[in-house]
Amino acid sequence: MPSEPDAILRDKPFLLIVDDDALICDTLSFSMSPLFEVVTSHSRPHCLQMLRQLRRLPELALVDLGLPPLPHRPDEGFALITDLLKLAPDIRIVVLSGQSDDGNARHARTLGAAEFVAKPCNPGDLQQILKRALAFRALDEMGRDGASPLIGNSPAIEKLRLQLRQYADLPFPVLIEGESGSGKEIIAASCLHYGTRRRQKPFLALNCAAVSPNLVEPTLFGYAKGAFTGAVAMKTGYFEDAGDGTLFLDEIGELALELQAKLLRVLENGEYQRVGETQKRVSQARIIAATNRDLRKEVRSGNFRADLYHRLSVCAITAPALRDMGDDRLLLLEHFRQMYAAQTRQSPFRLSPEATALWLAYSFPGNVRELRNVVIRLTTKHPGQTVDAGALEVELDLPDEPLAAGASSLTAADEISGDAIVTAASHRLRQREPFSLDRLLDATERGYIEAALKLAHGNVSQAARLLGIHRTTLYNRMEASFREQ
Repeated sequence: MPSEPDAILRDKPFLLIVDDDALICDTLSFSMSPLFEVVTSHSRPHCLQMLRQLRRLPELALVDLGLPPLPHRPDEGFALITDLLKLAPDIRIVVLSGQSDDGNARHARTLGAAEFVAKPCNPGDLQQILKRALAFRALDEMGRDGASPLIGNSPAIEKLRLQLRQYADLPFPVLIEGESGSGKEIIAASCLHYGTRRRQKPFLALNCAAVSPNLVEPTLFGYAKGAFTGAVAMKTGYFEDAGDGTLFLDEIGELALELQAKLLRVLENGEYQRVGETQKRVSQARIIAATNRDLRKEVRSGNFRADLYHRLSVCAITAPALRDMGDDRLLLLEHFRQMYAAQTRQSPFRLSPEATALWLAYSFPGNVRELRNVVIRLTTKHPGQTVDAGALEVELDLPDEPLAAGASSLTAADEISGDAIVTAASHRLRQREPFSLDRLLDATERGYIEAALKLAHGNVSQAARLLGIHRTTLYNRMEASFREQ
């Protein structure tokens, strides 16, 4: 097992193992090392810090759900799945966990895990699962060449097509907003670069969340020899290397405020400097930025510069959520079903009428990424067969737990009438004291989340049902809400 980032070789796929049990990490590392280059981690914070220092991101990950500081709950593991896909969108994640109830398995897959394996698992079987995940990853990369990235006829897709026709060949920056798994990088690359007059120019992509904060500036702007410890030679940055092509900045909301100011300067007049130099340079690259955060809210909270947001959002595009795309879910099903069947040389599966109705009724909170992974699993498990509703339910994150005893809906009994709200608000505003609607709404949301979790005894699925939202939505709001505290 390599102990340093530089020791990671390129002749084997790179596998990340995350488990708080040192014996399990060592055993898995030893058994997987003939096929993979392996690095291990024991916690979510350690894993993220380590990945930001590596020169190469892993293609595969084996992740336990029960990680510190709450090893008996799946929360940290779920959060790590989201973090890994943010850092490396193409990574294939296999969850290997003793917390293997059906609800945890389905939710892990909804968040983007390719597969869920219960502990203990035979190392030989685990190797085959990882090899299969890697093969489908390669098929996805092959399938991108020449394929239209926009599939569907829904109003949401038609609106996206119209925006792309308007903005694709303009020289101005573009901001792509959308939920995780909605295909923002594909839109940036296929539609806003390779589908334009810049197609012969360079396309460079930098994930702002995947780079250590102290390395973002030299990565973007380059550096002079001796600019800092370890700068043994001059190096160009992404702005210089992109030339007059396209520079895609993913997860732009993760950029530190100091760097936001420097990025704004480039957007306004093209000027930048290498770290350690005083010479001004001029970039001709077109900037495309993407985020799954609400940048307006980030601006109000002081985490994102208002002037940078307004500069980026001159041409704003929304990658639609799959729940807003109606019957396009069937078109995407057909696309991926035929693609994976042809590439694996198997007959495609079919959905029964009941399964088709379930497919259309499901919201796919993990968006296209979740849909694609469901199709991969069905292709693997049911080649050439008819999949009924029962077999499909196993792959979807559907609520199946009764409410805890004594817990009832928060909606009917606890809501305040509209008139009462208006009266209370009028009284508060007449006092002419400092007031922030954002802080009030955030505090109210946190209060309801805490109350629901308490009533559900910490069960997130039951808490989500109490609040009338999907479990994935609750996890996202918990992460955003409590990050701001």
